[in-house]
Amino acid sequence: MSKGPKFSEMSVRASRALLKRHGAGRLAFTFKNYVDIEPIGYVLDGDWLYGRTSRGTKMVQLKRNPWVAFEVDEIVGPFDWKSVVVHGTVYFLNPGGDEHPDFPRALKLFRGRDPRIMRGDDPVPERTIFFRIHLDEISGRSASTKGRR
Repeated sequence: MSKGPKFSEMSVRASRALLKRHGAGRLAFTFKNYVDIEPIGYVLDGDWLYGRTSRGTKMVQLKRNPWVAFEVDEIVGPFDWKSVVVHGTVYFLNPGGDEHPDFPRALKLFRGRDPRIMRGDDPVPERTIFFRIHLDEISGRSASTKGRR
């Protein structure tokens, strides 16, 4: 047997399962003449990733250019990991103060993780902007040394 790691593609089902297990990832988007990456909390629901953020530069840029990449990883070691990347479009659920019909769904999903969300004891009360990303494309890769000697 080879001593090196085995690299492989993950199925869409396995990729979705990894996304479901976690609640934080990295959002990549264009910012002027470069790409920026920021960590965000999220909840997966069907073909959508729901997130929340605060007002600022990221929101302005995402409104101008809503196409993003989103990544979540599980890392055990340098050659034992799984990584899922989603490409999609950001849709804001409460732009300009008007509530989108899916805003209540987003709020319910986040309160399922932390009932304090958008209440007086919210741990991050400045994050009042909800959005969702459609999973237009999803791909996963993994590396493993298990069973390799």
